[in-house]
Amino acid sequence: MLGTLLIAAAVSPASGADNPYQRGPDPTPASVSANRGTFATAQISVPAGNGFGGGVIYHPTDTSQGTFGAIAVVPGYTATWAAEGAWMGHWLASFGFVVIGIDTNSRNDWDTARGTQLLAALDYLTQRSPVRDRVDANRTAVMGHSMGGGGAMHAALQRPSLKAAIGLAPFSPSQNLTTTRVPTMLLAGQSDTTTTPASILNLYNGIPAATEKAYLELTGAGHGFPTSNNPTMMRNVIPWLKIFVDSDTRYTQFLCSLSNWDGIRAYQSTCPLVPSPVPTTTSTTSTTTTISTTTTTPAPGDACSATYRTTNSWPGGYQAEVTVTAGNTAVNGWNVQWTLGSGQTVTQVWNGTLNVSGSTASVRNASYNGSLQANTSTTFGFIGGGTPPTSSLSCTSP
Repeated sequence: MLGTLLIAAAVSPASGADNPYQRGPDPTPASVSANRGTFATAQISVPAGNGFGGGVIYHPTDTSQGTFGAIAVVPGYTATWAAEGAWMGHWLASFGFVVIGIDTNSRNDWDTARGTQLLAALDYLTQRSPVRDRVDANRTAVMGHSMGGGGAMHAALQRPSLKAAIGLAPFSPSQNLTTTRVPTMLLAGQSDTTTTPASILNLYNGIPAATEKAYLELTGAGHGFPTSNNPTMMRNVIPWLKIFVDSDTRYTQFLCSLSNWDGIRAYQSTCPLVPSPVPTTTSTTSTTTTISTTTTTPAPGDACSATYRTTNSWPGGYQAEVTVTAGNTAVNGWNVQWTLGSGQTVTQVWNGTLNVSGSTASVRNASYNGSLQANTSTTFGFIGGGTPPTSSLSCTSP
């Protein structure tokens, strides 16, 4: 059964009361430089598992303003979240974001592994965490320091639907950014000899001209500038996240042009920094995005079923989500298969393990989401090349 959902979106970004994502009062130079926003916050510890090494969730306690955008943050090589990043958790959350700061499965994980774990953390946050009902799963971002900054770049390359990515003195040995579509801010330290300003400018210059981007160089800063209280960094990071995660153009005044050069040696950007359009009922000009859903209905006694959904698309590729649902009895492990058509590929999977044999693609459960109680569900996602699949999906349990 094939269904089609049509979503109307304004051509130009909505502003003011027309923006359902806008959170908090009108910003000022003083408010954006403060170490706390207007939202009271709380935190929740997250144990290891779910594809990453555990961490802490920071979230606004206000439940009256709907859902919030989400940010996953990872520290640098051999570092822990508690030692390096915890100082920014409540700071970011108080400006109206749900933040998950993570530890990695191994402190020695490189950039690609950190990027994969950032995506796993976002999936946990939006799908299984205790605050998942506070999070807008369609408005997510990643950030990281050093090797973690390279991880944020990897995550952006693997998941083009992310709204923003931020690299803090990023070390990105495993990839360049020549194909990234995610609005990306890169920060460098003038005195950093580990990831030099020149190396970060090289990454910046590799980002396509059509992708929104910014580069800041902090005066006199070394490689560790993101590891402790840093107002200079935060008064620029917060507007970037507000503009692209919340489509909040009230914050462009701080970056276009740069309004506060204190502590900043160099700055480049693609101003005017236009965020994604937001839903509005007041605009008469609209475009239409088509999202397709294909569902397999289990026959009586089938162990599980799979529902496919295209969540994003672009010329030559797409992002998809598959919901796996147990039948009338519990399952311990699942496997979803479908047939790839001509020119179709699968390049990245999260919350599952991919195997491609000939024209058959299959995804088995990850270690943490294979056991499902009767009639309960989990999801996995993937990036595909070519056109979305048209064949039906089958689901089996060992």
